[in-house]
Amino acid sequence: MKKGKLLSYPTRPIEVSPGMSCSDLLTGLEGCSFQGRRLAQAAEIWTRALDDDVTVWFGLSGAMVPAGMRKVIVSLLEHKYIDVIVSTGANLYHDFHETVGNYHYLGTHHADDHELREERIDRIYDTYADEDEFMALDRCISKWALKTLEDRFYTTREFLELLGREAAERSKGEKGILSTAAELGVPVYCPAFGDSSIGIALTEADRDFQFDIIGDVEETARLATEKENLVIYVGGGTPKNFIQQTEVTNIVHNRKATGHRYAIQFVVDAPHWGGLSGCTFEEAVSWGKISLEAESVTVVCDATIALPIVAAAVMTRREGRKRPGE
Repeated sequence: MKKGKLLSYPTRPIEVSPGMSCSDLLTGLEGCSFQGRRLAQAAEIWTRALDDDVTVWFGLSGAMVPAGMRKVIVSLLEHKYIDVIVSTGANLYHDFHETVGNYHYLGTHHADDHELREERIDRIYDTYADEDEFMALDRCISKWALKTLEDRFYTTREFLELLGREAAERSKGEKGILSTAAELGVPVYCPAFGDSSIGIALTEADRDFQFDIIGDVEETARLATEKENLVIYVGGGTPKNFIQQTEVTNIVHNRKATGHRYAIQFVVDAPHWGGLSGCTFEEAVSWGKISLEAESVTVVCDATIALPIVAAAVMTRREGRKRPGE
C-alpha cells in the first residue's frame, strides 16, 4: 500500500517546440527531476504568492548588475513584483554606474590579468570594466554626498533613495534599480555599506558620513510584521541574512513573528560548509526565520540563468499585470 502511494507520480519527459515561452518551458519541467523541477517550482510559488497579500523581499548579492541582470530587476520593480530590496553595495554601485551612461563589457576569463592591470581594466570573471570610469564615478558620488547630505545619521534606505534620485537626474533615459526604486517608493537597504565602492567613494570627501545601520534593522523588522512575506534570494551573503533576521529581531522584541511564509532562493553554495549563503530553508525554520508551514524551494543554479527565466515565466503567467499599488 505504501509502495503504491510513493509511486503515484511518474516523471513526464519534457517536450520542446518552436516558440515555447519561458512559462511553457517551466510547465514542462514540472514533471521532470533535479534542478529543472525546482526551477519550475520557483515560478509556481512566486506566481501564486503574488495573488496573496504579501510583502515581497528581494535579496541581491553576487555581481548581478555587471552580469546583465539590471533590467530584469527594474522590470520586476515596475510590475510591483518586488516591495523591498536588500542588496550588496557593489550591485548598487554598478547599477548607478550603468544608469548614468557607463558600461560593463564582454570579456573572457582567460584574460591576461597583468595586461588588464596595465590597461586599468577591472575583471569580474568574464566581464570587464573601465577603472578610470570607476574613479570618476567615485569622485562624482563623493562630491554629490558633500553637497547633498546633512550632518546627521542616515539609514541606508534614506541615503539610497537620495542616490537613486541623483541617478535618475543624471540618467539620459536609462532606468536603473536605484532610480526606479526611488521613483516607485520601494525601500532599498544595504547592510554592508562599507564593503563596496560606494563606501570607498565616500572616503574621498573630507568629512565623516554616519549611517544608522541599527535603524535599518529596526525598520526592516517592523516592516516584516505588516503582512506575510515572500522572500527571494539571489545568492546568499549579507542580504540573505539581513532579511532572514527580521523575524529573529521580532522574536527578541516579542512582536508577531511566524516566519516568512513563502521562500525562494537561487544559490550555488552547498549547505554542508555551514555558511549562511548555502544554508537550507529547513535549517532556517529552527531559528524561526521561515514559517513551519512555508512553501519554499531552493534552486541550485547560477542566478544569471535562473532569475531571468523564472521572472519571465511569472510575468507571462500574470499576463503582464502589475500588482495593485499601495
